[in-house]
Amino acid sequence: MITAYHRPQTLDEALALLTQPNTLPLGGGTLLSQPTTDPVSVVDLQRLGLDTLRMNGNELTIGATCTLQALLESEHCFDVLKTAIKLEAPINIRNSATVAGTLVASDGRSTFATMLLALDSRLEIRDSMNKSQVSSLSEFLLTHPKGLITSITIPLHTKIAFEFVSRTPADKPIICAALAQWNSGRTRLTLGGYGKSPMLAMDGTEADGIEIAASNAYHEANDEWASAEYRTDVAATLAKRCLESLK
Repeated sequence: MITAYHRPQTLDEALALLTQPNTLPLGGGTLLSQPTTDPVSVVDLQRLGLDTLRMNGNELTIGATCTLQALLESEHCFDVLKTAIKLEAPINIRNSATVAGTLVASDGRSTFATMLLALDSRLEIRDSMNKSQVSSLSEFLLTHPKGLITSITIPLHTKIAFEFVSRTPADKPIICAALAQWNSGRTRLTLGGYGKSPMLAMDGTEADGIEIAASNAYHEANDEWASAEYRTDVAATLAKRCLESLK
């Protein structure tokens, strides 16, 4: 239950408000609109200019309050990232859900987080004193450091592939694989569809052993959606397909 609403005009003001107890940032409102009996104050981020998309050399910096739909419609968005965004949420949610809010709320079934984890995305996080720190998405998903995400940066000149299996076209995948490969040969495989967050299955200087890495990551992945044995077999197949599509 929202008990107080703030709409700051500056980032400093917003950060100061967020130090107060039971106070949360408000981006697209898709999470805070869900019913709850817990009293919370919200800090609306709309006036802070955090919804931009900027090219920085070979990278794209995505403002924290940029919506999923705005990113999908960007000319700089990879086609496979567009696929992952469409699987993440229907268009009515994409029009309001922000990229930062989606990452904060993500679990292992998040196709968007799986894709950004493969790309080794970096998050800029501001603390209460407006000091900036940069965190990899891998670190963020493990530790959830305090502070306000202000932007997410992804590489553009990287080959990327995405494969998935779901029960119906409208469902989030029960298994998905995202593979990023740099010109240096660095290969990064992530898997989604299970658990509290997507899994990093491989991050190496080459792609050798990618199928084994995919299988090993899912060896205990039992839940109501699929067995570990099924996921182990399918993950290896999806990883292989991703690699073949990059050749």
